[in-house]
Formats: sequence, C-alpha cells, structure tokens
Amino acid sequence: MPPRQRRSYSTEYNVEAAHRVIDTGRTIAEVARELGINDGLLSNWVKAERRRIAAAEVVGEKPLDAAERAELQRLRRQVAELEKDNQFLVKASAYFAAMQKNRTGSN
Repeated sequence: MPPRQRRSYSTEYNVEAAHRVIDTGRTIAEVARELGINDGLLSNWVKAERRRIAAAEVVGEKPLDAAERAELQRLRRQVAELEKDNQFLVKASAYFAAMQKNRTGSN
C-alpha cells in the first residue's frame, strides 16, 4: 500500500478555519468535521490563532475582523492575478520585440 500523501494548507485557510471556531463559538470537533480535517490539527490552528490575537493585543494592535480578513484574501488573490498578467505581458513584449528585430534585420 503506497504511503498516504500529506495534505498542506495555506496560512489563510488555517486562520479562517480557526476563526470559524473562535468567532462562532462552535466546537472544534464540529468545525473539523464540517471541513473534513482532523480535530487535533484544527485545535493546533485555533491555539496558534488565539496566541497571535493575544500577542497583537499586548502591543496595542487590533486583530482583523472577519470582513477585513475577507478583504485581505480578496486583495491577495487580485495581486497574484495581476502578477501573472504582468509576467505574461513581459514575455509577450519580449517575443514581439524579438519578432520586430528579426523583421527589420532580414530586410
């Protein structure tokens, strides 16, 4: 039997999953079942997020609320998409510059 491949989760996913417990007051087991993840894993994420929130409050920072986290996620996706578009445009402009150079050089 081949070894089971370990799944990895993004930091954003971990934080959002933890906030499903923290913000709603639902149990870790209930949210873990809903997400299809191990409740021990979710428990670790919740503990880490609570520590992060407490540390932010100690230095006087207010943690992000659900709407701000959603906006941050949307903006990160948008930035990633724009970076892909930029990479494509750089490659396309290099291609067309080379084509133009070849065209003027062959005359």
